[in-house]
Amino acid sequence: MKKVNLSEVKEKIRQAVQDANFIIDRDLKTLVQNCLSSEEAPAGQEILKQILQNADIAASEKLAMCQDTGLAVFFVEMGEKVKLEYAGFKSLHDAISQGTSEGYGEGYLRKSVCDPLSRKNTGNNTPVFIHWEVVAGDVFKITFMAKGGGSENMSALKMMPPSAGAKGIEDFVVETVSKAGPNPCPPTVVGVGIGGNFDTSALLAKKALLRKPVGSAHAEPVYAEMEKRILDRINNLGIGPMGLGGRTTSLAVHIVSHPCHIASFPVAVNINCHSHRIVEIDF
Repeated sequence: MKKVNLSEVKEKIRQAVQDANFIIDRDLKTLVQNCLSSEEAPAGQEILKQILQNADIAASEKLAMCQDTGLAVFFVEMGEKVKLEYAGFKSLHDAISQGTSEGYGEGYLRKSVCDPLSRKNTGNNTPVFIHWEVVAGDVFKITFMAKGGGSENMSALKMMPPSAGAKGIEDFVVETVSKAGPNPCPPTVVGVGIGGNFDTSALLAKKALLRKPVGSAHAEPVYAEMEKRILDRINNLGIGPMGLGGRTTSLAVHIVSHPCHIASFPVAVNINCHSHRIVEIDF
């Protein structure tokens, strides 16, 4: 049985929320560099260069890549054979929250959480957003995502008729990205959730953004081909980096699917900005 001390959890979360905002994903950086070599639009080339320069400065100076340092979103996989050692914490949720609060404070990261009506800021970027999954064995893994408002606001969900089929999915994803335009700070990573029900399709779309390495193809050929078709269509929209024109509107399209009701066909799109700030934390 694996034992996990919540003091360790807090410390790793404290560091992870800073690393995600300071250090660009290596695979994502490679994608941007590859797109720079193929981008034809002068403005698009300049923006891609600036993205890479900004990433280098952020890493060396320990500064946020973007002023919107995002909501703190966590995906927790916890095995049935994992035992938590509380070490003075009330719960795992409490340890994650404290690590987030300390990390955002220590890293001088913007606090973006507020009351929906009064708009009063909570002051420490909590409460956090946690998606829990109980799995077999002694696995214990936490994935952190710093989710900015600009990209989150451009996400969408549609309950389509089953007759819409693959073409309906592809048209909806491309339409969503087209309507988003420059707002999610392209070049983006596009997560697509297919199936499930109303609420799980949105979660599937967000989980699709977690795929490593970013830009890798789906394991099933039918979805891998769909991802490629959608990405090609998106990059022919002409939106380009930061919406200034070009062929690099999205870096990748990732799909996650799940069985659904015979009368339903939910599809959700969750867009992530070019920073794509995701860190996996293993224990």
